[in-house]
Amino acid sequence: MKTLLATILMVVFSVGFHAQNRLETAKKTAAENKELILLNFSGSDWCVPCIKLHKNIIETEDFKKLQADHVILYLNADFPRNKKNQLSAELKKENAALADQYNPKGLFPYTLLLNADGKVLKTWEGLPSENALAFSNEIRSVKEN
Repeated sequence: MKTLLATILMVVFSVGFHAQNRLETAKKTAAENKELILLNFSGSDWCVPCIKLHKNIIETEDFKKLQADHVILYLNADFPRNKKNQLSAELKKENAALADQYNPKGLFPYTLLLNADGKVLKTWEGLPSENALAFSNEIRSVKEN
């Protein structure tokens, strides 16, 4: 009986704590690996600068090397509008909580570089003017300092 009650309580509490699960997991992993967290707010199917950011920076080899070299963990808080691209209710809730905490003005794209505690180290409003290599080098520079 105690095992059943404990299991039920764990399920109930895990549902309540899931709203920040990706960020909390990223913080833990970033702390363990001495990485930074890059959090990007995007509208993947309606925001033209967001689409360009992903195509010209996020999807490039220079950016992917940041992840492979354990410089950053990448989190995307997406807010698609098209019905076919809708996220699960759970992910929508999590992205909304991230927006409440880090993007209260509702800017798109909006990119933040965070330390493992979630402290904002740098922000980019809109599409960064740098190319992928310069953007990646800027992130590496912040990590080194």
